[in-house]
Amino acid sequence: MLGPTNSGVFMNTYDKLVMFLATGFYAGRIPFAPGTFGSAVGIIFCYAFSWFDWPATIFLLFFLIATAILISQRAESLLKQKDPGCIVIDEIAGMVVVLLGLPFTAATAFFGFLIFRTLDIIKPFPIRQVERRLSGGTGIVMDDVLAGLIGNLILRAGLYVFQ
Repeated sequence: MLGPTNSGVFMNTYDKLVMFLATGFYAGRIPFAPGTFGSAVGIIFCYAFSWFDWPATIFLLFFLIATAILISQRAESLLKQKDPGCIVIDEIAGMVVVLLGLPFTAATAFFGFLIFRTLDIIKPFPIRQVERRLSGGTGIVMDDVLAGLIGNLILRAGLYVFQ
């Protein structure tokens, strides 16, 4: 059975799949802190990515980012809202970037999660500028990718100092 979107138009199977993926397997539909729950789903992706060698991980990351942009663009169009909070595939991509090239441990996952959520919420320079200057799926995803990159550098510095 097809379900309605916010506009009351029925979605086809492709659009249902887009919304399933865009919302991080519906984690983004949780009525409070959807970005936090989406980031938690991202930790599962980080764990899965940790099993691959470096070239495969880079390929998968670029595939994830490109797919996230396309899915976010379509989901934004379906929902008829600019960067709706329920789209959390961007948080998933951002979390993967935070832990990229680092050993996957409970500590790196925990601190990477905290750093990423902090950056994603407060959006310091240049993250907010990227969010404002880019539109559509690219804008939705790339500010989180940049937050992930900055978070990765912060986490690396922290690991260096405390090891």
